[in-house]
Amino acid sequence: MAESGVRRRGNLIPPADVLVGRRAELTELRRLSGLHRMVTVTGVGGVGKTRVALEAARGLEDGFPDGVWLVPLSGLRDGSLLGHAIARTLRVVDQTARPQLDVLADHLSGRRLLLVLDTCEHLRSACAGTAEVLLAAAPGLRVLATSRQALGIGGERVLSLAPLDTADPASADSAVRSPAVALFERRAAAATGGPALAAADRRAVVRLCRRLEGLPLALELAAGQLRRLSLDQLSDRLDDRFETLVDADPAAPEGASRHSALRTTVGWSHELCTRQERLLWARLSVFAGDFDQRAAEHVCGDGVLPPDRVAPTLAGLVDKSIVSRVEDGADVRYRLLDTLRQYGAEWLRELGEQDAARRRHRDRYLALVEQCEREWFGSGQKEIFTRLLGEHANVSAALEYCVTTPGEVRTGLRMAGAMCFFWVGCGALAEGRYWLDRALDLDPEPTPARAKALWVNGYIAIKQGDTDGATALLEASQALALRIGDHVAAANAVHRLGCVALVTDDHAQAATHFKDALAAYDALGELNTSVLMARVEYAMTVAFQGDLPFAVELCEGVRAIGEEHGEQWVRAYALYVLAFAAWTGGRAEEATGLARACLTFSRTFHDLVCAVLAIELLALFHAAGGRPRDAAVLQGAAKRIWGTVGLPLFGSAYFNAPHNEGEALARQALGDEAYGRAFERGTALDLDEGVAFAMGERAGRVPLTDAADHR
Repeated sequence: MAESGVRRRGNLIPPADVLVGRRAELTELRRLSGLHRMVTVTGVGGVGKTRVALEAARGLEDGFPDGVWLVPLSGLRDGSLLGHAIARTLRVVDQTARPQLDVLADHLSGRRLLLVLDTCEHLRSACAGTAEVLLAAAPGLRVLATSRQALGIGGERVLSLAPLDTADPASADSAVRSPAVALFERRAAAATGGPALAAADRRAVVRLCRRLEGLPLALELAAGQLRRLSLDQLSDRLDDRFETLVDADPAAPEGASRHSALRTTVGWSHELCTRQERLLWARLSVFAGDFDQRAAEHVCGDGVLPPDRVAPTLAGLVDKSIVSRVEDGADVRYRLLDTLRQYGAEWLRELGEQDAARRRHRDRYLALVEQCEREWFGSGQKEIFTRLLGEHANVSAALEYCVTTPGEVRTGLRMAGAMCFFWVGCGALAEGRYWLDRALDLDPEPTPARAKALWVNGYIAIKQGDTDGATALLEASQALALRIGDHVAAANAVHRLGCVALVTDDHAQAATHFKDALAAYDALGELNTSVLMARVEYAMTVAFQGDLPFAVELCEGVRAIGEEHGEQWVRAYALYVLAFAAWTGGRAEEATGLARACLTFSRTFHDLVCAVLAIELLALFHAAGGRPRDAAVLQGAAKRIWGTVGLPLFGSAYFNAPHNEGEALARQALGDEAYGRAFERGTALDLDEGVAFAMGERAGRVPLTDAADHR
């Protein structure tokens, strides 16, 4: 979530370098974006589509109060996940089973926002369909896309980006007016760490820029070689390369020379790499998005390229401008530009290493996921959540490899099941169910991986309000686990069957399931988030049955264990129960503090269920504490959040009791008409604003309660 009380304005970051030239293109792109709702920047690879689109988008930010949001798609390989990628970028958390496009359409319907879909060509159909649906649903939405070809939807306007202008080689003076030469000279100065090229070199530079067709990526790659070659050597070697590979086909169609110019420059850069650098370049192509050095060592290192040689070899590729290095504080990440990744992937196929490299990539991210699963029960939960968000593209690529490669599906089941903490604890329910459904359909064999995947999928279904689907999945998991002797999976399945009974108000059955699950966990020596959650859910059950002291005892135990281990996610649920108990005991101030602490933890992990339960409690506290208008606003905000969770308050009369009591008190104090107005104002708050209001912070669109609101 964004910082509370601050209106989010998008996710664009300042550019790493100055955009050279392109003034006319930027002016035209901003003009088109001001007049039309769908604009696509097209052009050949390496022409600078992304850079121009982002520069234009930065100049448009003031016109979009809900922000300009960049959705990078180069690392996304499955068009079915496009909606999830957009939702993740926009920080839209929806835990229902609704189609992701419906969720996005609802979220965007009342907003003025610019969505930048970058690198659409490999997902052209999915991008076109998604853009059409969202533009129809959201009048204030505009879409700016980059793609090697237009998306082909109604109302689309296209700006075809040409290479940079080059100067007439007969006139060295004209070089100062050439964007291509200006770019080359700027990059050459950066590469050599020295001043700009001398005037005497201008004619050679102009000729080189024309030879490279003014393609920005080709120019940057060539300039990067000046770290080790003189300008004359650079020109001579490029000329030799072109004579061999480009001019050999004078009948090539118009535009082919530009593609050849780029491929020639990339290929020449490849030849200038050492053998180990070429091998690393090829192997790095399996990464989706960016990566860190440790991941590169694990995925790319072997007997031919020892892991301890990966770091210096990677530095060589950075030095040659093949790999980009991005620093974010102490964190250093690397990435290949799309064109260079594609070239590396071609070489990887030529080497016959594609499957082996993708398997090592999968193994790396399987190990990461399982490490995070083991460490989730501890003090690093927030860091684990943040880390997996940063590695999301690579994790998805690893899962995609599993479900599309013969013989690898079972590993995909294992990986998707291990991510239970992420799917359920961090608000990624729909995406988790997508992967689990795919893997379960493809591998029906009775294995421990399947037993776990079934109960994890059932747990997700409960969170989505699909209790019938959850019951079927959990019963299947329990039956399979008992059949194969997997006692851990059986205990987890019984535990979640207790959750189904809890939210459907069958408290006797819920208590039985929770006690059985807790006994099994204890016998197995388990102590993790599942065990603590079972204790909290059992506490809710006994509280609803009237034994509040025992519920408090259970939750105080969970709270103590959570504090000892640094665990926060389950502790939030324990704080919810303790807040309700403190309120029931007449300790209003303590109850408010506990409920707000619960909300603080739950919003860290995008757990909407826990967050909205805390908001409902706080609404009750406000209603009883002489702030009925704030109570009504919070109940309105809660209604909007429940719409993104599924069945409001699970349809449970017991979970619904604080809401009903708070509403009755607020209506009595305000009257139906005033209550309704305040409630409607609450429904206009987005998630961050609703949370901020509940925390006592001031969401900009809803002022503090004043004396006139008290009756």
